[in-house]
Amino acid sequence: MAHLLGAEALHLEFPTKVVFDSVSLGVNEGDRIGIVGRNGDGKSSLLAMLAGRLEPDAGRVTVRGGVTIGVLDQADTLVDGRTVGFSVVADRPEHEWAGDPKVRDVIAGLLGDLDWDADVATLSGGQRRRVSLAALLAGDWDVIALDEPTNHLDVEAIAWLAAHLKRRWAPSAGGMLVVTHDRWFLDEVCTVTWEVHDRIVEPFDGGYAAYILQRVERDRQAATIEAKRQNLARKELAWLRRGAPARTAKPKFRIDAANELIADVPEIRDAVSLRSLAVSRLGKDVVDILDVSVSYDEREVLRDIEWRIAPGERTAVLGVNGAGKSTLLGLISGILEPTTGRVKRGKTVQVATLSQRMDELDQHLASPVRIVLDGLRTTYTFGAGSKAQELTPGQLLERLGFASAQLSTPVKDLSGGQKRRLQLLLVLLSQPNVLILDEPTNDLDTDMLAALEDLLDSWPGTLIVVSHDRYFLERVTDQQYAILDGRLRHLPGGVEEYLTLRADQPRGTGAERQRPSGGAAASPGLSGADRRTAEKEVAAIDRRLTKVQSEIVTLDAKFATAHDDYDALQALQRRRDELVAETATLEERWLELGEILDA
Repeated sequence: MAHLLGAEALHLEFPTKVVFDSVSLGVNEGDRIGIVGRNGDGKSSLLAMLAGRLEPDAGRVTVRGGVTIGVLDQADTLVDGRTVGFSVVADRPEHEWAGDPKVRDVIAGLLGDLDWDADVATLSGGQRRRVSLAALLAGDWDVIALDEPTNHLDVEAIAWLAAHLKRRWAPSAGGMLVVTHDRWFLDEVCTVTWEVHDRIVEPFDGGYAAYILQRVERDRQAATIEAKRQNLARKELAWLRRGAPARTAKPKFRIDAANELIADVPEIRDAVSLRSLAVSRLGKDVVDILDVSVSYDEREVLRDIEWRIAPGERTAVLGVNGAGKSTLLGLISGILEPTTGRVKRGKTVQVATLSQRMDELDQHLASPVRIVLDGLRTTYTFGAGSKAQELTPGQLLERLGFASAQLSTPVKDLSGGQKRRLQLLLVLLSQPNVLILDEPTNDLDTDMLAALEDLLDSWPGTLIVVSHDRYFLERVTDQQYAILDGRLRHLPGGVEEYLTLRADQPRGTGAERQRPSGGAAASPGLSGADRRTAEKEVAAIDRRLTKVQSEIVTLDAKFATAHDDYDALQALQRRRDELVAETATLEERWLELGEILDA
């Protein structure tokens, strides 16, 4: 595959920190690269250097002649006073952009519910993000660099964006670099993952799930001292294999490798013990929403809502912006009263909300973190039964990624992610038995999201989550509901069912954004002889993959005994490269057949 751009011996440092030291890497045609790492380790800086937005202190970035690079900044760069249309297509003649199928697809997918002539100053944060994305995607680029593209987007917009990026180029054309904490998005669109850590960039094949598998193997083989990160990664891998939707379509040898790694990993949550403890803390009555409707200025937002929330229930609430999610959360927390109907709360219910505004920190802004901790209880209990743990506030902060040096930092000087984690700690330590999380993943990197999920796994209470992070929703909740046309609907099929229902809504009901379909209409499923032929080919590929992997293991063992024989080493390496290439071809065909059989 042709080379698009590359970096050689990049060195970058700020006054108090060396960010990168002698980093060399490249982007080829067909690469879809996800960039992950802890906040502050340099993900956005790496993206900026590769896109030509930031000069390294040493080393160089080279771009093949004629290659164009489009960039989506993390910050909002729209100019107030301009219309939506001008922000997207500038002063291009209408017949020119309207005659371009790609531009029409982008406008229909992202902006179908927006007024083309509206001033962008009147738009919400999520709407402005969609306009910025549309402006980038309407252009013709060889490489696209995206910095947190899913920020402020709802589940539908994220699904559409993933589908668009998958069909934007042919498989062996174009290049994409994306920094995001959205793990579903990483898994959906990326074929390579770069982990930024400790001044280096470490590449892994595949999306997020494959990255987790390889990172566990790397940590085991190297016997690293990062026990906590390894255990969290193994736990997350266990969830990926035991039930993560849309992640089970993997070649059998991959499944076997994952199963071997997680053989001794328990289920992520002890649901029976947690529910039992939740009942003891809450009783049988939590919050009953009975025939409730809510109206604002004669506009009905919610109608005929019937929901009896159970002790220990873990539920996600989905819906477009303006559907009434915040209103529903307000009914549960008690800050809103229904227009009709009633809300009944159990006598022992204590509701706490992790809001997007971080109001909990306002009174502590001038205080160091250590002083904030001194005002809290000495120990708290997390977990249930034999897994119950007594933890101090300091130990909880350590689980959420705080170093001891940061305890002396005033709250106002913490980063956005650190403030978010401290806010979560204060909410959890108020000892609620009903916890509402409103967009809890904002400002958190993938490692901190895994730590948050680990903490919630041992939290014994009722959990209600609103989030655009599909992976997080599927990871921490056991069921999903959606607000559709003002009514609350259970989703046995999860997020996929929600997207299908939204796509089936008639135009003009807020469902203007198209359902992602990968471009062309879905092909009809196979039947009869064609299906049997495809199933036989899948079985044959499984058998061949098993043999190939076995031969690779044998070759790896031979490397150790042939270390003094240069010719033998070359022959072994050639054979190994052939087998790795064959594996890639077989896997690609396996996935193609899987999609055909599932159609």
